[in-house]
Amino acid sequence: MVSEIAVIGAGSWGTALSLVLADNGYRVRLWGNRLSTIEEINQDHRNSRYLPGLDLPVEIMGYTCLEQAIKGVDTLLVVVPTAAMAEVCSNLAKVLTTPVTLIHASKGIEPETLQRVSQIIETTLPEHLRKAVVVLSGPSHAEEVSVRHPTTIVASSADRKAAKQIQDLFVNQYLRVYTNPDVVGVELGGALKNIIALGAGMSDGLGFGDNAKAALITRGLAEIARLGVKLGANPLTFLGLTGVGDLVVTCTSQHSRNWRAGNLLGRGHSLQEVLNRMEMVVEGIPTTRAAYRLSRREGVDMPITEVLYQVLFESKNPQDAAEELMERGKTHEMADISLSYHQRLLYDQSLTL
Repeated sequence: MVSEIAVIGAGSWGTALSLVLADNGYRVRLWGNRLSTIEEINQDHRNSRYLPGLDLPVEIMGYTCLEQAIKGVDTLLVVVPTAAMAEVCSNLAKVLTTPVTLIHASKGIEPETLQRVSQIIETTLPEHLRKAVVVLSGPSHAEEVSVRHPTTIVASSADRKAAKQIQDLFVNQYLRVYTNPDVVGVELGGALKNIIALGAGMSDGLGFGDNAKAALITRGLAEIARLGVKLGANPLTFLGLTGVGDLVVTCTSQHSRNWRAGNLLGRGHSLQEVLNRMEMVVEGIPTTRAAYRLSRREGVDMPITEVLYQVLFESKNPQDAAEELMERGKTHEMADISLSYHQRLLYDQSLTL
């Protein structure tokens, strides 16, 4: 029986999920690379840099030595930025001696390799060290989970037994966990919604109203689904928690780093100024680059992603970007929705699950 769990990544989400695990009766080894943060966790039972004002239970102990943090533990939760995932997994490969169930709660796509996070893990952590890889995703601000506000998320894995085990690990009176076998859809929904959140923040920064934001969310979901289905995802996944759910929460809340970054861009700040002002990683920025490249490779039309790419990386004016979207050629709302035989089969099967 699992009694201790290692959490790799002592940021806001890693700390919030550590709190959930502690509430569920587990001892948590929380690893971070910032000595001052780990010392504060152990001495003051706080992580004021990422979750100010929150008292942490004594069951959460901080570590700066990765080998000590994972020693004797068979379940790891990795919560680091997508850009750091390969390095973390490479380091884990050097210190792991027995296979582990590896859960990740990161949302992004690597811009150079175009890999989803689970693909990065499978590429860099040898198979003999992996029992299973499970994705934890959904509409979940760390600030709200940490104060035990009701939240629902999804555990996804090709190994359904492992997904159910992780469901049991996290579920409690304030955190409801569903399972979903569609790893591709769950990961893409969690990653691509950050792009649309940048657009929603930009729309607000430009002074547009709710009509514009509703259009961005809805049409953003359409292009997320187009790319996802092309890459093998179940279309119904994008109507669930890791699709619509995560999209809505990220596009409408000031807790969202992606919304805040887009809002600053809409107010006239340059990308470098935005990055200088943000204290944490804004996953939507590198994900926009990755999704743009994926859309070109797969021949998928993603107009919102394309104009945001131009704003971020080609110095396009946000106002001009908005006007360009509004001036696109006329089309039918459902004209781009078509499913292959395999995708229709997935759809039909999902109705019986």
